[in-house]
Amino acid sequence: MELLEAIRGRRSVRKYKGEQLPEKTVRELLELAAWAPSGMNTQPWLYVVIEGEEYLRDLSDKCRAYILEIMDELPALQNYKTALSNPDYNIFYGAPALVLIYGNQNAFTYPNDCSMAALNLMLAAWDRGIGSCWIGFARAYCGTPDFKAELKVPPEYQLVAPVLPGRRNYSIQRNSWKFKSYQG
Repeated sequence: MELLEAIRGRRSVRKYKGEQLPEKTVRELLELAAWAPSGMNTQPWLYVVIEGEEYLRDLSDKCRAYILEIMDELPALQNYKTALSNPDYNIFYGAPALVLIYGNQNAFTYPNDCSMAALNLMLAAWDRGIGSCWIGFARAYCGTPDFKAELKVPPEYQLVAPVLPGRRNYSIQRNSWKFKSYQG
């Protein structure tokens, strides 16, 4: 697949087949993510891969509960209160894995750097026929000191990008967009 085809074709996937990705494939995606540019070549990223259907379902429940608990502090998420209150709603959509990309806060540009690493991962996944989705709902809980301690993530690292990679369970239709030029 050509780069332009991957850029134009990549979509956020929210319906996954249950099959695990081979470890070799996951490692390759992380290695390609690490080729992202970073300010002053700090390479501030730390990758944590979480697998296991039961663990991910439990983590989804914890993420939903945590967001509902702090909902008053997150007015932008008020529209999602009904969905997040549904015990059947899985924020990870049944994906076989979750990649948490943490950035070292001592690097001035860590949010940008880790975001570019996430995009590299998502484009590389698409190139291999693997879907992905950035899961913003995971940021609040998976960025807490307790959760980071559970995963042995050093305190100076902040969660930037929770990304699901997995085989998609449907076909993708091409979206179209129109260019509009504005002159002032």
